[in-house]
Amino acid sequence: MSKRGASPPPGGVLIKRARSGSPAPNTQIAISSSNDERQQALIRTVKRTSSLEAPIISLSGAHGGEILSCRFDPSGQNIAACSSDRGVSLWRTYSPNTNYGLLSSIHKAPILDLQWSLASQLMYTVSADHTMNVMDLTTGQRVRKLQAHRGIINSLDRTLAGGAGVELVVTGSDDGTVRVWEGGDEGPKQPVSVFELGCPVTSVCWSADGASIYAGALDNEIHVIDFRKNEEVYSLMGHTDTPTSLSLSPNGHYLLSPSLSSQTLIHDIRPFSPSPNRIHRVLMGAPAGFEHTLLRGAWSRDDDGRRVGVGGADRTVCIWEVESGKVLYKLPGHKGTVTAVDFHPKEPIILTGSKDATLLLGEIEPAIAV
Repeated sequence: MSKRGASPPPGGVLIKRARSGSPAPNTQIAISSSNDERQQALIRTVKRTSSLEAPIISLSGAHGGEILSCRFDPSGQNIAACSSDRGVSLWRTYSPNTNYGLLSSIHKAPILDLQWSLASQLMYTVSADHTMNVMDLTTGQRVRKLQAHRGIINSLDRTLAGGAGVELVVTGSDDGTVRVWEGGDEGPKQPVSVFELGCPVTSVCWSADGASIYAGALDNEIHVIDFRKNEEVYSLMGHTDTPTSLSLSPNGHYLLSPSLSSQTLIHDIRPFSPSPNRIHRVLMGAPAGFEHTLLRGAWSRDDDGRRVGVGGADRTVCIWEVESGKVLYKLPGHKGTVTAVDFHPKEPIILTGSKDATLLLGEIEPAIAV
């Protein structure tokens, strides 16, 4: 009887053999605390769920200050992020994840929010310098500058109005007003409409049909404004502290609103809600912290809004399942408060921005249809 062979030497590589029909080699990830390939302990196959080059990708080096907002473009091919360093960085979503643009010092103060245009190669940015800029992304030049408010502009959103194809942009500011502007590279310097709320506005959002505007304010309420009637019709209650952002669900029926109380609410904004107070879900798990940062949440879009995500002061991103209200993931990776979250429009990919001046791209498991 032959003796068993000697044990492999210490530091050898243990390989889990892939079965026939296994995924491509680029789906194999070495799990080890060592950077030396000879010291890696295990190579295992991880099922990939997106077209990203790796499950987690860090995009850094473009900004020298905290990232305040980040968003995918409508196609999902590009990423934009704005920062307190007064710049906007442009990135490719997929390999090689090029930082192909840096629009520096386009404002005189931190850029608090941005939005990709729905109708053309334009981008809208708002800042603490009380202005809104319209940037041409094909040339990198500013084509419009609007003295939009008398105070810091915290948020903006855009929509295509009816069948006319006119893009409208709404802004909310510390001066207590919500203003609507005609978008595009040409347009009047005066707002289309002005709504006085009487207290600083922290977040704004259009309804799916562009007929209503939702505005979160310092009075802990979300004011619902009928754009056509030019008046406030009702308000959404439930928060015990200031709402930090507003995000509309892909089907247009629900409104996500994190707040400084560390409580995230999902409001039912359908015309006839089964709930008297219109609160669909109360979500806990994303601490707002003591810095009073305007944390920006988002809905997943590849699965019709089955999940929502909000960053927190614990340096993680919390993702909940909307139907059950359960926490699905607490995603780490950042070294500072996670200020902004966005989901890819077509794939299970999440984008996060943080006070550590970095962006993270990560793939998550696709939601299972019920």
